[in-house]
Amino acid sequence: MLNIAEEAASHGGGSGMLVSSGLGKAYGATVALENADITLKKGRVHALVGENGAGKSTLVRILTGAVRPDKGAIYLDGQPYVPHSVLDARRLQVATAFQELSLVSNLTVAQNLLMPRLPRGRLGLASTRLSNQAGAAILEKHGLSRVRPDVQISSLPLADRQRIEIVRAIEYAGKVLVLDEPTASLAETDWLFERIRKATAKGVAVLYISHRLAEVREVCSEATVLRNGRSIASVDLANASDNDIFEMMVGRRAHAERDAARVAPKLAGAEPRLVVDGLAGGALRNVSFELRPGEILGVAALEGQGQRDLFRMLAGLDKPAAGSITLDGRTISLSNPRKALKSGSGIAYLPEERKVEGILAGLTAATNVALPVMPRVSRLTLISSSAEQKLARETGEKVEFNKRYLNFAISDLSGGNQQKVLIARCLATGAKTLLLFDPTRGVDVGTKQSIYAAIRAFAEEGGSVLFYSSELPEIVQLASRCMAFYGGQIFDSFEGAAINEQDIVAAMVGHRGKTEEVA
Repeated sequence: MLNIAEEAASHGGGSGMLVSSGLGKAYGATVALENADITLKKGRVHALVGENGAGKSTLVRILTGAVRPDKGAIYLDGQPYVPHSVLDARRLQVATAFQELSLVSNLTVAQNLLMPRLPRGRLGLASTRLSNQAGAAILEKHGLSRVRPDVQISSLPLADRQRIEIVRAIEYAGKVLVLDEPTASLAETDWLFERIRKATAKGVAVLYISHRLAEVREVCSEATVLRNGRSIASVDLANASDNDIFEMMVGRRAHAERDAARVAPKLAGAEPRLVVDGLAGGALRNVSFELRPGEILGVAALEGQGQRDLFRMLAGLDKPAAGSITLDGRTISLSNPRKALKSGSGIAYLPEERKVEGILAGLTAATNVALPVMPRVSRLTLISSSAEQKLARETGEKVEFNKRYLNFAISDLSGGNQQKVLIARCLATGAKTLLLFDPTRGVDVGTKQSIYAAIRAFAEEGGSVLFYSSELPEIVQLASRCMAFYGGQIFDSFEGAAINEQDIVAAMVGHRGKTEEVA
C-alpha cells in the first residue's frame, strides 16, 4: 500500500477547500474505486452522482475516515488530509450524515448528538440533565424543537432519525459536510435545504450525494460523475442536461422504452385479492380499499400520515386497533410476517429500512434471497448450496441482479444491489401480493428501471402490488391507481390518466386539486 501522507505531501494542495486526487481502493479482486478526483470549494454545494456500485459509498467512507485508500491523496485547506477514523475526521471538521444511519438506537437523541463528548457534572460523570439541555439547544437551533432530547432514537420515525443524523453532522462540519442521500427518508426538502444554505453561508463546503437529479439541480451548482470507480467528469449543472448526466453515469443515453408509460391492468371481472375495511391504529383512521390481481396500487403521502402503520399492519408487524383484512375472500388475523406470507396466496413485505429491517449483514446475497423459503433449498435439515444458488440466481434475474455477487456478503454490496436482493427475496416467496415500502429509496437511475420492470412483470403475471413511494414521479409512472393519504385517511383516489403530480400533491395537503386552489 502507498503511504498516503507521503504522496499527499508530494502533490500540491489544489485550489479547493478539499481536493482528492487519484483515489483508489480494492477489496481483494473487487476494485471499488480506481481513479477518483473531486474538488469541493468553500461555501459551495457539489453533487456526487453515479449508479449504485460506481464507488460513491467508498469515496464517502474514505473522506469520512472509515476507510483508508490504497492510492491517491486528499488535501484539506492545502494540507494533507489523512483521517484515521470517523472521529478523527470530525476533529478535522469534516463530518458525514450517512444514508445508512449511524445513530445508536438505544441511546437518547441528546446522547447521539453529543457523543463522544457528553457534558459532565461535578463528580466528573456524564450528566443526563446537562446532556438534555445541550441537546435541546441544538434541536431548537436546527428547527427541531418538537423532538424531545430525552427520548430514545429507536422511538422516532425514520424521517426524524434522518434529521438527527444530519444535525449531528452539521454540528461537527466546520469545514466540509458530506450528505449521503440525505432526502432518502424525507418527503419534504425545505428543512434540509435551509440547513445547507446556513452551512454554506458560514463557508462550509458541502458534498451532496443523491440520485434525485431534480433536487441536485435545486441545491447544487456543480457535479462530479462516477462510473465503475472512476471520475468521468465534473460539470457545471447549468450546462449539462439530465440525459448528459445519465449518459456519463451509465455509458449510454436514456432509452425512452425503459420509461414506458403505465399500462392499465385488465381487471374486468377480477375479484379483489385483498380487501381492507375500516382499518385503524397508530396514525391510521378508518381506511378501506380493494386490491385486485394485476393491479399496482400506489400510496402517496407526506410524512406521518399513516402509510407506515398501514403497511406494517398488512405485513403482520403491528396489530390494528379496528377493522378487518380479507385475503382471497377469507378474513385473516395477522400476528407476524410469516403468517402473512402463509395466508391465502401470500403477502410479502419489503421493509422501510433495508439495513435494520431487511438484510442479514453476515450472510451472502444468495442466502438473504432464500431466507423465507429455506425448506425449499434444504434436504434433511441441511441447506443445499446448489439449490440455494439456483433459486437466488433465477429470482435475481428478475431484478437484473448480477449473479457474480451471489456469494458476496450482502453488507459488502452497494445499497442498490442490497435492495435488489430484498425484492428478489419477496419474489422468491411465491406470494401473490407484494407490499413495497419506498422500493427505490436511495438507488440509482439504472437500478430504479430494473425494479420498475420487475414490479410491472409481477403485476402482468397476475400479482397484486401495494407500494408507497416518497417520489411522486415514481407513482405517476408505475401506478394504475393511487390513494393519497392525509390525516391518516384516504383523502382522494386517482386512476389511469387522472394520476398526475399536481392533483396528488393537492390531496396530500388536504385539498381537492381538481376543484380547489391549493393554499
